[in-house]
Amino acid sequence: MRVLFLGDMVGRTGRTAVWERLPALISDLGLDFVIVNGENAAGGFGITQEIYQNTLDAGADVVTTGNHVWDQREALVFASREDRFLRPLNFPAGTPGHGIGVYQARNGARILVSNIMGRVFMHPDLDDPFAAAEKMLTDSPMGDAVDAAIVDFHAEATSEKMCFGHFVDGRVSAVIGTHTHQPTADHQILDGGTGYISDAGMCGDYNSSLGMDKEEPLNRFLSKVPRNRFEAASGPATICGLGLDISDRTGLTEKIAPLRLGPRLEETVPSFWA
Repeated sequence: MRVLFLGDMVGRTGRTAVWERLPALISDLGLDFVIVNGENAAGGFGITQEIYQNTLDAGADVVTTGNHVWDQREALVFASREDRFLRPLNFPAGTPGHGIGVYQARNGARILVSNIMGRVFMHPDLDDPFAAAEKMLTDSPMGDAVDAAIVDFHAEATSEKMCFGHFVDGRVSAVIGTHTHQPTADHQILDGGTGYISDAGMCGDYNSSLGMDKEEPLNRFLSKVPRNRFEAASGPATICGLGLDISDRTGLTEKIAPLRLGPRLEETVPSFWA
């Protein structure tokens, strides 16, 4: 089974690049399932229902988020009625929306997707992500209730991300880090067969500061005095993500490689999809 995960869409340039390129990627690469993180898609802060729907229309099967999920207040309204929209699972009980879902891939497989947020250097400070994952795996074990399971682990600290990966190793198909917007080079298959990367990167303008126009972030480092609001950078976007070949028999990852397409970073597509 071929699964593509695309990192945080940032602003208009990031989301437009995803919408324009994703349909051809699905058809040309024969993708069975696509997950896109959309938490920064609306001007760099949150996501609207229109953006969410346009991302599904482009071919995404699920849209995940993170700590910016409620930056656009309308998300509090549509989150509960949209099954393919996920906010972090470890929000307190009673929070609108869903943190987990089971979906059917194009090849018929049942895929569990979960959005879980770390706690180190993160705000808000949510419930224990490790306990949330343990309950999820008890309720929906891979190989029984589902054929594959993928976690978008939205966190700052690479130590927390890696420990989370080891904690669920062999029990999920993949743990894919998001939030820092910088693609890491540590994609690997852990000892138990779980695919892992510390951060998938962003879909946005890399001539920036994490997708934001670089002038105001630079000013704040230099002067410590805010002059303007952060604005999403508007230059040509590079889309970044991760490709996975997942075993139809075990649900574990057999092959893993990054995907990067755009003008700023070195382009690459998983060779096993060529």
